[in-house]
Amino acid sequence: MNQFQIETAQNISINQNTSNLGERMLAYLIDSFVITVYTILVFILLISLDIDLADQWAYYLVLSLPAFLYYLLFETFSDGKTIGKGLMSLRVVKLDGSKPSFANYFVRWALRIIDVSLTSGGGAVLTILIRGKGQRIGDIAAGTTVISEKKRITLRDTLLRELPEDYKPQFPQVTVFKDPEMQTIKELYDKSKLNGDHNVIVSLDKRIKEVTGISTQLKPIDFVDLVIKDYNYYTQKM
Repeated sequence: MNQFQIETAQNISINQNTSNLGERMLAYLIDSFVITVYTILVFILLISLDIDLADQWAYYLVLSLPAFLYYLLFETFSDGKTIGKGLMSLRVVKLDGSKPSFANYFVRWALRIIDVSLTSGGGAVLTILIRGKGQRIGDIAAGTTVISEKKRITLRDTLLRELPEDYKPQFPQVTVFKDPEMQTIKELYDKSKLNGDHNVIVSLDKRIKEVTGISTQLKPIDFVDLVIKDYNYYTQKM
């Protein structure tokens, strides 16, 4: 799973996991299936109605609008997710870490004509492979990408951090915390870093400094990570 780094307005660097091509394609197939089923149901409904053929086309144009606007509507009102993206744990985000606006979603949706329709998906695939940030043409124009929210299970998902043998701690004050408290800090930090929620990391930074009395010029994301590592160092030595 590839990563790219964003720099937020608060000067916090956060690594995001870009979705891979296989995940994007599977999400697309799921969304296409949903659109197809909806379209078939619309046709069945129109056939069952006793109306003129000319009127059927008028009804079809109205009833088919949700399918036509499917990606725009779902991404706008479902926090960057369609049904397919949600099932694959994918989400559209801006490259600067902020939530996309309607304009961003609209640009992505409009350029699907080039990415998917006119090139049968070839334009999107080629751009994603070359770009390196999970971006198709619509993403590049909108300043967005698609990230994976799947959590990778490693040693970092436990309370323990994998520390080098020559690791030197900086903040002995972290021992004021108890294991459940540090576990909560770690879970909040890892989740916020994965989702690009820098406000939570800033809040953790402030609270830890209030409890421990630590004063440092480290960025919040670096400081909280170091606190977790130092805590593991001291508790492993006990």
